[in-house]
Amino acid sequence: MKKSVLIIFIILVNLSNVSAQSSYDLQGHRGTRGLMPENSIPAMIKALDLGVTTLELDLAVTKDGQVIVSHEPYMNPVICLTPERGEIPSGDKSHNIYQMTFEEVQQYDCGTKFHAGFSQQVKFHVTKPRLSDLFDVVEKYVLDMGLPKPNYNIEIKSSPDGDGIYHPTPKEFSDLVVELIDQKLGWERVNIQSFDFRVLQYMHQAYPQVALAMLVETAAKPEEQLAQLGFEPQIYSPFFPALTKETVDGFHQKGMKVIPWTVNTTEQMEKLLDMGVDGIITDYPNLAPKR
Repeated sequence: MKKSVLIIFIILVNLSNVSAQSSYDLQGHRGTRGLMPENSIPAMIKALDLGVTTLELDLAVTKDGQVIVSHEPYMNPVICLTPERGEIPSGDKSHNIYQMTFEEVQQYDCGTKFHAGFSQQVKFHVTKPRLSDLFDVVEKYVLDMGLPKPNYNIEIKSSPDGDGIYHPTPKEFSDLVVELIDQKLGWERVNIQSFDFRVLQYMHQAYPQVALAMLVETAAKPEEQLAQLGFEPQIYSPFFPALTKETVDGFHQKGMKVIPWTVNTTEQMEKLLDMGVDGIITDYPNLAPKR
């Protein structure tokens, strides 16, 4: 097949897989973790083809100051193989990204290992990308394919016991991310989320133009969580099981959005949308109801 004909064929196949975007904010968790290796550029492209409005992803930092896309600040034994293609022992956190250069990070394969929790994942060799490279590829893809520009829900992963060991301090980490996004995108389509309230508090004070999402493990005590944070962010993002319509209504009265995570069945999504949530974070955007 001639190259030009092949390119046209690939474009037509991709277009046939593109779904219409939803009226609510459909967020692809780590791209499309249920279908593709998580937090990879191919996972983000697949999410776009499935009609997500927002790409959800996580960040880590290398020894040489590169912001990369990774859920853990180390090579997770569940999804990654060593540079020699060997297994990393379960629970081993010694393959510390913050102690590696970006070049060293690129030696690890985090896409071919079978993931028992996501048996539908397409498996192939993939490495952890720089955030800047992900932006470049995604923005070019939507332009070339005539797709709507996506939003980005970006998690800064940190904890007090990891400061200086697995990641920079909240200030250093946040400053790195803000500088990169300022250079690449601006803030019209970006929000920052974190479980680490120190990150949100610093961002709120230093960068008031940035939309923030507070990540919490449960929606059982929303007022206590807000009091602990000390201000009202733009988005409340809890693990979904304890969420109620009353809680959703309460946040709406404060002018905040409610976007729960990680919702992986159509039935659960329908129930939450009936409560009035503003968006859904899911590993399976292909299962999202059409509304």
